[in-house]
Amino acid sequence: MWKQFLSKLPRRSSASGDSGHCSSGAGIQRTSSCGSIPPGRPPASAIRRMSSAVFPSSVVAGIEPLVSFKDVPSSEKQSLFVSKLSLCCVVFDFSDPDRSSVEKDIKRQALLDLIEFVESTNARFSEAAVVACSRMCAVNLFRAFPASCRSGGSSGVGECDEDEPMFDTGWCHLHLVYELLLKFIGSSSLDAKIGKKHFDHSFIVKLLDLLHSEDPRERDCVKNILHRVYGKFMVHRPFIRRAASNVFYQFVFETDRHNGIAELLEVFGSVISGFALPLKEEHKTFLWRVLVPLHKPKSLGAYLQQLTYCVTQFIEKDPELASPVIIGLLRYWPITNCQKEVMFLSEIEEILEATSQAEFQKCMAPLFRRIAHCITSAHFQVAERALFMWNNDHIVSLIAQNRQVIMSLVVPALEQNIQNHWNQAVLNLAVNVKKMFSEM
Repeated sequence: MWKQFLSKLPRRSSASGDSGHCSSGAGIQRTSSCGSIPPGRPPASAIRRMSSAVFPSSVVAGIEPLVSFKDVPSSEKQSLFVSKLSLCCVVFDFSDPDRSSVEKDIKRQALLDLIEFVESTNARFSEAAVVACSRMCAVNLFRAFPASCRSGGSSGVGECDEDEPMFDTGWCHLHLVYELLLKFIGSSSLDAKIGKKHFDHSFIVKLLDLLHSEDPRERDCVKNILHRVYGKFMVHRPFIRRAASNVFYQFVFETDRHNGIAELLEVFGSVISGFALPLKEEHKTFLWRVLVPLHKPKSLGAYLQQLTYCVTQFIEKDPELASPVIIGLLRYWPITNCQKEVMFLSEIEEILEATSQAEFQKCMAPLFRRIAHCITSAHFQVAERALFMWNNDHIVSLIAQNRQVIMSLVVPALEQNIQNHWNQAVLNLAVNVKKMFSEM
């Protein structure tokens, strides 16, 4: 279909094409990682004829896109940049590795040239260049994923680690487009006032949609670009936070499935660390309405590390948030899911590390009532993890100053374990913790 359409467009004369092709032919021969040109391929003139059917130079900015940047004067480099971007708007089917292999190599070399130019240029990008880059990235990256991707994510705790990752067959082009976009947005040659108009809200929403990808390499690229966009375009920051919150809301309260929650939380870990003090109500609302409810889904294990980091960042910035967060976690406590219970206990310990005595006293009764239940759990990992809290010096100091209240909640559970628990390791830990109470 592409060839039928493009073949109707006027082409450059053969005389003008030959002069620009010699250097590009050599560049094509150097490419290898995306299906290099095998022995027996047609000569350079034949390559130009085949590529012109897919990449007609007349559809771009009036300059031969296969020319090297070093072969044109500085005044024409921006035009060549736009020309190469237009060439890269052709998207190939990688389901058949032998199909259009020459053209695929031409595009790959063009992407490498573009990346090198963005890294080396000191001149401001024109608005035409920004428009062309935004369009090329959108054409190559924004696509519909199969239904299995949008319903992806682990259906249970820990299952996500066992799934084989799905790798995109077109990654040899995709990763170069992502690299170009990352470097372009981060370039000092990109004027943020121009860039914000073309990397707009619609672009950001579609970028967030790419986190549905089953390819972990792609999600990592999207994560880095989102972080770069957030840093570059300050005017878009509130929208990015709202759009990301909507992704979290849909995941928690509707679908319970998403492939990119860990990556999105990793972006927010950096965002939260940059919040100014005192914290705005909008930011606290994100903690209560997004981060705390994110403990509800069964697939918590897929993003627990990133979630815990975000929560503790809030508490380090405002220690008075510690007790409300703990109370919030108690509301979502996974009574019937032992693996999640172990995770909750680990996160509670990290939160208590940053908790002051005053905040601890506000939540210690309901917290240690729950911990006492965990101590008597028949699941030895839950009981063991609860008892391990007494190995933490800061937590022990918090307990020691409130031992009368906590002992009345915990000692009966310890005695029950000592008498009845089937696991010897748990029994020994219970004995040691009871001894610690007697020595306080």
